[in-house]
Amino acid sequence: MTLVKTTANLIAVLAMSCFLVPATWGQTAAQPPAPAQAPKASHKKKPTAAAQGAKPKQTAKPDAKAQEKADAKPDVVAGKRDPFVPLVNDKKPSGPPLPPGKAGLVIATVRVDGTVKAASGMLAVVTNPDQRTYFIREGDRLYDGDVEKIGLDGVTFKENSKDAFGKPVERLVTKRIYPSAGEQQ
Repeated sequence: MTLVKTTANLIAVLAMSCFLVPATWGQTAAQPPAPAQAPKASHKKKPTAAAQGAKPKQTAKPDAKAQEKADAKPDVVAGKRDPFVPLVNDKKPSGPPLPPGKAGLVIATVRVDGTVKAASGMLAVVTNPDQRTYFIREGDRLYDGDVEKIGLDGVTFKENSKDAFGKPVERLVTKRIYPSAGEQQ
């Protein structure tokens, strides 16, 4: 029985030493060396590296692309999906970018804010979903149609689109400043 206990104790000591020795080596290596006696300060200043003609040290600047890659979080890591990323994408699929200005206004998304009678004709004040304001006139070309008529109560657009079979379809869309019940703006 004593032989069994001694063997078990010896194995336990060897196992402990396998884990403790590397830990103590790491601790001793991490300790700073003991400070040596500081030399007495002299009244003469040492010349700096720039005064001696040596080039100053340059600090390494992090690469911007490498930083972006480090900041980006992948959705799939090692074949597993992040459980906190929603399954349904709330972002609308974006098509090709729209041209700037009036040419980028989509009739379905335009809101008529007001109309103005000017000396040169009627003007309409419209906004897009980004809350940008535009002034349009009769005959102006928009992304998917033209401005047909501007009245005191709203604007009539001629919308050009295609049906399911690819056949071009034109339709008149009237957007009013104050839509009545059941009418879409």
